[in-house]
Amino acid sequence: MTDTTTEPRRSPLHELHERLGASFTDFGGWLMPVRYTSDLAEHHAVRRAAGIFDISHMAEFRIDGPDAAAFLDRALAGRLSTMKVGKAKYSLVLAADGGIVDDVIVYRIADDEFLVISNAGNRAEVAAAFAAVEAGDTRIDDITDRMSLIAVQGPAARGILESTAGIADVAPALADMTYYSWARGSFQGRSLFVARTGYTGEDGFELMVSNEVAEGLWQAVTEAGRDAGLVPAGLAARDTLRLEAGMPLYGHELSRDIVPAQAGLGRVVAADKEDFVGRDGLAARDLGEAPVLVGLVADGRRAGRAGYAVLAGDDTVGEITSGALSPTLGHPVAMALVHPSASAEGTALTIDVRGTRIPATVTALPFYRRQK
Repeated sequence: MTDTTTEPRRSPLHELHERLGASFTDFGGWLMPVRYTSDLAEHHAVRRAAGIFDISHMAEFRIDGPDAAAFLDRALAGRLSTMKVGKAKYSLVLAADGGIVDDVIVYRIADDEFLVISNAGNRAEVAAAFAAVEAGDTRIDDITDRMSLIAVQGPAARGILESTAGIADVAPALADMTYYSWARGSFQGRSLFVARTGYTGEDGFELMVSNEVAEGLWQAVTEAGRDAGLVPAGLAARDTLRLEAGMPLYGHELSRDIVPAQAGLGRVVAADKEDFVGRDGLAARDLGEAPVLVGLVADGRRAGRAGYAVLAGDDTVGEITSGALSPTLGHPVAMALVHPSASAEGTALTIDVRGTRIPATVTALPFYRRQK
């Protein structure tokens, strides 16, 4: 867990955000921009054009050595050894009992090298989980403090990056990159890592560079996107964007008390692997009446928020994990953990919104899917 007795850390871009007039919040032990102007304006900009986000609070681990692939097969729920170089994969770090320690994205850099990106608040937990696994001939390097991450998300993202001064030698070219792949390039002569991944439900890219050139990269991208509708966007917009896209957030939809199948992530687990952390714990679980994650949609303007009760008749059957009035769709949406008996698509439920029962209907996730 995050140590709340210390001051939150600051991104290498913190002074730049101050100059841009950002409001800040403590998130995962980091003081990060929550908004620059308006939550709605920033959300709509990403859906219609593009937004630029500082995500330098995320943790990065470089895993390399002859046994790196076998190590990750043991340490993570998925099978990483079969992933091709140049590709990325969503996976999970599990506790021995099958609970979720964190969700991560893994990039295969070479046959014997990987990059693992985890959530800011779980950096120490992921490091400890890796340290507890037999590593063989594997090196684990936490490079978080040396690197900055910038996300450019939205339908105009590719065009903006293609015209950004200082970005060079990207291979494969941005236009040739598939979703969940990565490329190498350079910015101002420094190494640039470009991933076609994101947390908004839109097309976009995540850029990793050394701290020394991060501000220059942000400013160059901003200049390239000036006439394309690009705006700086904060955590508030990022949260409503990921909610519309049905993407889970650790501490809300995911936790040590939740196993992958409950969160609709059973497909992420390579259960046929001979051994991995959490395998025996998952096998021993009887999910029975354990709550499962569903989507909820409602009419009107009042949205259920995290912690609000979900009811079937007069019986409480679950609670909201994340909820908001969807800026894109114009009506309330939420994700909730509910009893399996209340989880079928089309089930009519109610949400207790500060003492008022708001009708809601179970629906498939995601709520929003971008046009290809």
